Amino acid sequence: MLKKLKSRIRNIFIAGVLVMLPVGITYLVLSLLFNNLDNLLSPILTKLLILIGAPIRPGYRIPGLGFIATILIVFLAGLLTTNIFGRKLVKLGELILEKIPIVRSVYTSVKQVIDTIAHTDKKAFRQVVMLEYPRKGLYSIGFITCDTKGEIQDATEEEMINVFVPTTPNPTSGYLIFIPKKDIIPLSMTVEDGIKLVISGGIVTPNNENKKAKGEGLKAKG
Repeated sequence: MLKKLKSRIRNIFIAGVLVMLPVGITYLVLSLLFNNLDNLLSPILTKLLILIGAPIRPGYRIPGLGFIATILIVFLAGLLTTNIFGRKLVKLGELILEKIPIVRSVYTSVKQVIDTIAHTDKKAFRQVVMLEYPRKGLYSIGFITCDTKGEIQDATEEEMINVFVPTTPNPTSGYLIFIPKKDIIPLSMTVEDGIKLVISGGIVTPNNENKKAKGEGLKAKG
């Protein structure tokens, strides 16, 4: 009982970390950018205003300057990456960062997490299932994409279904499996929970709120 409670608390904590990680990284980056720009630009702009005769004292800090500068820089960065020339500059910058040993590890890890969250299309998957893969006796998580059609379905007498088996921790890559419907085990978890399970490497396991779906799957398999 105590072991289950510890496991439950750990899973809840890790789930919270996964939810807060993108928010925390965004806040940290914008906060550092805001403070650094405010400390850098405010004294310069204050001196310029004094030189042109503005009635302000030396050392005066212009409120909101760092915030405005941060918004402009983020906007310009977005503008830069939405055109061909800008994308080439970004790729060049990434190549430079990937050559620096410590920076490379941090940048690659953060970029992979952000890309995974941004590019995973939950709407492309219909349902989470379990199937025997890559061999009999071993099970993998998969996402049903659609029913098998055309030449692939015609080549077998079984009623087939297309299942995408993702890799961990990046569910945007994986394998397309054509499997008989009778060989899949439907799961009650949502597609979003299934993706969290894959990204966390099995650490974040959703509660089984609907055991009926799993039971029917096991019955069909037997």
